[in-house]
Amino acid sequence: MKKLILYFIFVLFSLSIFSQSAKRLLLPNDIYKIKSVGDGQISPDGKWIAYTVTSIDSAKDKRNTDIWMISWDGKETIQLTHSPDGESNPKWSPDNKYLSFTSSREGSSNQIYLLNRMGGEAQKLTSVNGELNDYAWSPDATTLLLTMKDQEDTASKKNKPMVINRYQFKQDVEGYRFDTRKTHLYLLTIKDKKLDTLTRGDYNESNARWNPTGTQIAYVSNHTEDPDKNENSDIFIIDAKPGSTEKQMTTWKGYDTNPQWSPDGTKISYHRSTTDDNFIMYDQSILSVLNVKDGNSTLISKSLDRPVSFHRWAKDGNTIAVIIADDGVRRLASYNLTTGNLTPVQAGNKVFQSIERHPDGHWLASVSDPANPTELYTLENTSLKKITKTNDEFINQIQFATVEKIVSKSKDGNMVSNLLFTSPGKTKSNLPSIFFIHGGPVAQDEFSFDITRQILAAQGYAVVAVNYRGSSGRGLDYCKSIYADWGNKEVLDIQGAANHLIAQKIIDSTKMGIGGWSYGGILTDYTIAKDTRFKSAVSGAGSALQLSLYGVDQYILQLDSELGQPWKDNNYQKYLKLSYPFLNADKIKTPTLFMTGEKDFNVPAIGSEQMYQALKSIGTPTELIIYPGQFHGITVPSYQVDRLNRYIGWFDKYLKVKS
Repeated sequence: MKKLILYFIFVLFSLSIFSQSAKRLLLPNDIYKIKSVGDGQISPDGKWIAYTVTSIDSAKDKRNTDIWMISWDGKETIQLTHSPDGESNPKWSPDNKYLSFTSSREGSSNQIYLLNRMGGEAQKLTSVNGELNDYAWSPDATTLLLTMKDQEDTASKKNKPMVINRYQFKQDVEGYRFDTRKTHLYLLTIKDKKLDTLTRGDYNESNARWNPTGTQIAYVSNHTEDPDKNENSDIFIIDAKPGSTEKQMTTWKGYDTNPQWSPDGTKISYHRSTTDDNFIMYDQSILSVLNVKDGNSTLISKSLDRPVSFHRWAKDGNTIAVIIADDGVRRLASYNLTTGNLTPVQAGNKVFQSIERHPDGHWLASVSDPANPTELYTLENTSLKKITKTNDEFINQIQFATVEKIVSKSKDGNMVSNLLFTSPGKTKSNLPSIFFIHGGPVAQDEFSFDITRQILAAQGYAVVAVNYRGSSGRGLDYCKSIYADWGNKEVLDIQGAANHLIAQKIIDSTKMGIGGWSYGGILTDYTIAKDTRFKSAVSGAGSALQLSLYGVDQYILQLDSELGQPWKDNNYQKYLKLSYPFLNADKIKTPTLFMTGEKDFNVPAIGSEQMYQALKSIGTPTELIIYPGQFHGITVPSYQVDRLNRYIGWFDKYLKVKS
């Protein structure tokens, strides 16, 4: 018997070893296999969750989104839609009879469809002529609140010149901003499909929310004289009947947004900016609570000095659950409005992205970690349970890179939090490395699923993510420290991380690469102009001759506020100081691949083109890749795969990785 037991132990151990060895490393083509899970919505009876799953059709080179449903206990899963047109924005009717969603089926504009809970095909509910952006059920399930852009007069604009008179006249994806249509709120009666206009005027409305009794609606709008010249937004309230007049509830010159009614309807929680300047790039949201009766607001999380990225009222109406971005994670906590105390709920090396309250007071959360793409989890008391397993079959085949936090010290004494990705089975000793820098700059690298860094690590590189100064999650002063001083402290932080990892003998100082997209591409340009230790670089959607971008990109408010208009007060000197990568291009020895989207209005292609031309002129090895029809974010799946393959090819070429 003893021998038999030992035999079974040996077999189980062997199977475990085989299972681990059978796993493979990530490849660029795996982008086609990973599905995106989102928009979890709990049914009024608490028994079911509707959510979206987005998959990629590699043959058509496009994504498609369908609606799924899963029981609260995670034991039963049903796909509700299968249309090639795609469906999104699922919402339950408050009477629990219907599940609604939006779709542009059969070539029509985006409309609302209803699925009867008793079964049957989805029925088209709306045939609105405007551009539907969002919708919400009234608490009594009789009316829909529509957020809709005015109908476009295509006949009068066909083949006509674009007449532009706006101050901020360019926006990525949107393009040239000559469209004068506005976005307003409408009420649609379910029974007779009668459509009534609720808000009017030369303004845009968003974030519309019914109060619990269905008598009032809170929404967000900018009623300043010229909204293009500031980033203000305020909370408004209007009675839920045609002909009503709105009441402005906040007057902060920064942003007030994301209103959420308390369960008793006496308060509205919302996010308020810390800064009230015209331009508020370097900022973080404060959780605030507005008393509807007297209009007074309380800044709940002002002393936290961390951005609140999401919030929902608890069932008791006296606590608010919040997601807090904090030094590489996004954790879940709860504020008590009576005491002001903040209580941790869930933390650890993972990222909470959204939460929704269950009727019983539990929570539904979307969560990601380094080895798991976003899935839905239930949270009962302190027990976090994964219920959707959309990607489990795939991720169980993969051996992911390990991710750990590394703290480095910059030359000027600044302490920096970094994430280090290392390939499974690789000894952390003198590894070739890629410093892959995040964009923003107001963002953070965190313990979430990051396919780009995972794939680069799978090639044998130590991949370093640096939360340089300017990043969020470390407090407002840390974020604002690069104001009008780009490419200085951030580069010191990147160099400090490199020096630390070299000193620890984790990476090889002779085989370092650097890359990134957007501000990550900009910092790549800044770094290689100062530090010749990097032997290979990839600069995606970057810029270097900042003076040339005034009036070219979409950041006119930032340039006016942060650097000033170039012709005033010798401000052009600031622009020239920040243009040092281009003006010192002859010092750049790092072979660099430049990449950009053809139609990018965020950081226009000219930024990459200028640097490519400069390096081409001086003879430093370089190439320029332009993705046709793409904006700032590369969205075509085959282009995303191509970009990853080009990253790998370029770094391998100059860092000479040996298997």
